Amino acid sequence: MVGLIWDCLNAFSRNWFSWSVLNSLWFVSGQGGRGKVVTLAAMPERAGPGSVASFQDFVLRTVRKLSFQIQVSSGRCAVNETQTSATTPLEPHELTVRAVLTGMVTGALLTPCNVYSGLKIGWTFNMSVGAGLIGLAIWSAAANVFGTRPWSLRENNINQTAASASASIISAGLAAPIPALALLTGQTLPLHVLSVWLLVVSLLGVVVAAGLRHQLLVRERLHFPSGVVTAETMTDIHAGGAEAGARIRLLGLMAAFSASLKSLVTAYGIGPIAPALRWDLIVAGGKPVKLTAMNLGVALDPSLLMVGGGAIAGLRIGVSILFGAAIAWCFLAPMVLEYGWAKPGTSSGVWFGPLVEWLLWPGATLMVTAALTAFLISVARALARRGIKKKRDYSSPSGDSDVVHHTFNTNALWFSFICVMITVVVAQTMIFSIGLFEAVLAVGLSYVLAIVAARVSGETAITPIGALGKITQLTFGAISPGQMTTNLMTANVTGGAAGQCADLMHDLKTGQLIGANPSFQLIAQVFGILTGSLVGAITYLVLIPSPQTQLVTAEWPAPAVATWKAVAEVLSEGIASMPTGTVFAMTIAGMAGIALAVLEAWLPEERKHFVPSGSAMGLGFVIPAWNSLSLFSGAILAAAFTWAYPGIAKKRLVVIAAGLIVGESLAGVGGALWSMLH
Repeated sequence: MVGLIWDCLNAFSRNWFSWSVLNSLWFVSGQGGRGKVVTLAAMPERAGPGSVASFQDFVLRTVRKLSFQIQVSSGRCAVNETQTSATTPLEPHELTVRAVLTGMVTGALLTPCNVYSGLKIGWTFNMSVGAGLIGLAIWSAAANVFGTRPWSLRENNINQTAASASASIISAGLAAPIPALALLTGQTLPLHVLSVWLLVVSLLGVVVAAGLRHQLLVRERLHFPSGVVTAETMTDIHAGGAEAGARIRLLGLMAAFSASLKSLVTAYGIGPIAPALRWDLIVAGGKPVKLTAMNLGVALDPSLLMVGGGAIAGLRIGVSILFGAAIAWCFLAPMVLEYGWAKPGTSSGVWFGPLVEWLLWPGATLMVTAALTAFLISVARALARRGIKKKRDYSSPSGDSDVVHHTFNTNALWFSFICVMITVVVAQTMIFSIGLFEAVLAVGLSYVLAIVAARVSGETAITPIGALGKITQLTFGAISPGQMTTNLMTANVTGGAAGQCADLMHDLKTGQLIGANPSFQLIAQVFGILTGSLVGAITYLVLIPSPQTQLVTAEWPAPAVATWKAVAEVLSEGIASMPTGTVFAMTIAGMAGIALAVLEAWLPEERKHFVPSGSAMGLGFVIPAWNSLSLFSGAILAAAFTWAYPGIAKKRLVVIAAGLIVGESLAGVGGALWSMLH
């Protein structure tokens, strides 16, 4: 035993990375306390003499007879001898340097896509499957060209965890409260301050997710659909065969096609194409006006990003958006002009700006009431199910849980939460001059709402960031009336924590299904957040250098920004500050949002798709009509493809849509960067 321990220490001393990883896991996963266990076979591997690979080769040779565990007790390492379990597969390649770096690079590539789409249509996309395909493509090519060792499934899991964490940084405020604050107060954050804010807000969600893992994944066994899809897809592509290569090539082809089209459209100034339709309209004061389809935005836009987004959203969402757009731009917009509640623009221009200032109020109300009602119904049902489950015995988790059940030390989690809480409170007070009481309350409320978000996301695959943000806004509207900055940025803490918590829970579900070590995923998540904080901040500042002139326009509709801004204005200035006629429209929209959410919850599963989505309808109010048409087109095309070729669509549809989104987003960001530099 002494010789074995000496060999272990020698192997560790020859590689700084393995030593640093052990120390990180010892603290982060809470396994450094008395009586906690760290499994040597789970340590990362690298090729080369004196590396972690040397250490792992040594351990794996020995573990054929024994399963070694380092048990930390009284400050000494003791090695316990146990029989090797046939049900405990050993995967030496997991938290490797190349896995973390690949995740960071892939995350840096995908983060701008979510920032771009978030500011365009208020939507972000789960990038886990795309990240897994990109990682496999990179290291499959490296194996063919340079003879590197195969890219393992668990390495790819680390890659997708870091990459999706980076892409999810948009939930920390880049597509809603931060630009809304700039519109209302003129406050813009420099790069270093913005990056730090995104980082600390997101870390709160990581701590919450670490504390929830055992309860939600092992005891309650929530589904977390996105995590299941990612696990199934990655297991499929790592099984080998022609399918993996076909998906990778298809992703690249669609991205190249979408990026090329975006570049051509930008280079030649090609805009939306509208039919030659005109109406005679008499506006307030008896003045006749020629109203055209282009004035209302009823046109076709050459945007494949919207088509891809519609394909992922599905037919019900696509139809709902189009329905909302028809009500807003074909019925309400002419009426608003006729009553003089909005002023017409130039005869040949798009009147999105003056019209959306009125339409965003009923649109935002429809989105908020529908989302909040659906959220409350989901919580009520979850609590009811939890009450039933408490009567059962959870001592034997189901077959979809870990082969080896990993747990995090409670004391370490509380210590981490306190450290992160202090950091977030200090950031709020120093950056935004929020009062100490309000800052502490915001963190506590965000902690509770992040738990709710994780549970709802685990059951429905939808993270209600907007609805939870509105709860915080309403709370601080009562506590600190008239304080727009406090109202927005405390809600920002809630949104960032909820977004990262839900993202990590889906990734942990993926890891659970493939037998990965959750401690390693926590480390990957932190590296991903570090990447996303910097890349996301840079992308936002490049795309939107002047928020007050760029946002809530036809080019950058930013519907989430408009919604958060509207709520903050009402809570700060009261109903009297709203445009004429909006109160009645908001009342109707609010009742419609509640009714649709209740009806959807009440109907049986096979009939729910006949009920329009209130949130999607509200989105149709606050984005240009041509975006709604493109989203609807993508949904229709995806539905037709799925009906005609169900087997192929199951494997290829998401890949096609992801390629279209990634290609146009990267081309758009690249074009903005080129314009800034020249």
